[in-house]
Amino acid sequence: MSALTAVRAVSAAVAILLLGLTATARQAPSLDFSSIEKVASEELRSTGTPGGAIAVVLGDRVIYSKAFGIANVETNEPVRPEMLFRLGSTTKMFTAAALVTLAEQGKLDLNAPVGTYVTGLNAKVGRVTANQLLSHQSGFFDEAPMFGSHDETALEKEVRSWGDARFFTEPGKIYSYSNPGYWFAGFLIEHSSKRKYADQIEESIFGPLGMTSTTLRPLVAMTYPLAQGHEETPQGPRVIRPAANNAASWPAGSIFSNVQDLSRFVIAFVNDGRVDGKQVLAPAVIRSLSTPRAKIPGGTASYGYGLQISHDRGFDVVSHGGSRAGYGSSIRMVPSRKFGVITVANRTGIGLNTTAEMAMQIALAALPPGKPTTAAPSAGGAAEMETYVGTYSQGPRTIALAVRDGKLILTQNKREQAVAISGDGLLADGGRWVVVRNASGAVEFLHAGGRSWRKIN
Repeated sequence: MSALTAVRAVSAAVAILLLGLTATARQAPSLDFSSIEKVASEELRSTGTPGGAIAVVLGDRVIYSKAFGIANVETNEPVRPEMLFRLGSTTKMFTAAALVTLAEQGKLDLNAPVGTYVTGLNAKVGRVTANQLLSHQSGFFDEAPMFGSHDETALEKEVRSWGDARFFTEPGKIYSYSNPGYWFAGFLIEHSSKRKYADQIEESIFGPLGMTSTTLRPLVAMTYPLAQGHEETPQGPRVIRPAANNAASWPAGSIFSNVQDLSRFVIAFVNDGRVDGKQVLAPAVIRSLSTPRAKIPGGTASYGYGLQISHDRGFDVVSHGGSRAGYGSSIRMVPSRKFGVITVANRTGIGLNTTAEMAMQIALAALPPGKPTTAAPSAGGAAEMETYVGTYSQGPRTIALAVRDGKLILTQNKREQAVAISGDGLLADGGRWVVVRNASGAVEFLHAGGRSWRKIN
């Protein structure tokens, strides 16, 4: 090689290196998360939560991770990032990923009736599809019993016990959040893989991703550093004893994990299934989970498979929160910017959402802007009070609307309150009820808190 050729080669290499460094700088701006600790500490204090942790992902790495507070109010042991927390419903994205992976392998068709694959089911239950289960369009009413059998055979026994009474409306009719739909999805994972749900999700998701401490089994979780679950009492946070467990409901909300392991899932998700330079999840699985499947009444958000899809500050955000006895969590991802935030906490229903939102603000303000979106207008309008009068069902639970003394009165759990008509919804002390009408304009459902209630008379 001549001297001139060598110089040119070195110059080209330097140019390539500089371009790479410039691109990396554009993709991974310097972000200041110094305010997070103060926000997290205040959120723990204001919610009566002993402790929690956060991790922030950008590109293919964790750029910020921090633990806060204590893991157990009885020992005052500090939370560490490696400590396990039980996630609650953020489990659903993992259940969805495992079932869609089996579908990609040809083990089942997500749009075929489940009775095609599973014999001995109630006829109506057998007509539900995996697509409807994963997108909360099964028509199953919701419930989330925290305590139950510890035997893993409870999942199949539960699903096979269902009859027509499991439905509050017809499958495919409307979006309505249903934990039992994900129990069934977990059972389909068992049936399609011929393995226990916890074993199959370990083999197809946790293992390949390198989530080495993550488990569904409490007797495994207790062998790792574990933050105890707490509930709030007038005297302050208290350890829940005995710890809640119900093996039949594991697929809907029972994973034990930490922010370190969860970061590996987020890295894979925002990088088309790649982590540590290896393809561990099929890109088709990532696309399938983040594709809108069902419109959530009352706004512009949709639900995919195990993920809510919304638009925030010009970015498409896929996310899910979790709440179960003793714990809460949140996973929020912006795939177009390869960004994600994970938070976990050890008090019932607290997912450190304020802390997660602050991390989102810091990062999204520094990243290249997204495209603005215009919210869809409300579909309804003011209507006569009598239009809403009737009884509405969510399976065994009902609410009633009646007109009394010129006011519209909502009765729920023996409690009455006046409600006001506002656009396509009803405003009550507990929030907003979205009105969903059928093709003829008659009120067919009310929707609040992710659940739909069918008008039955």
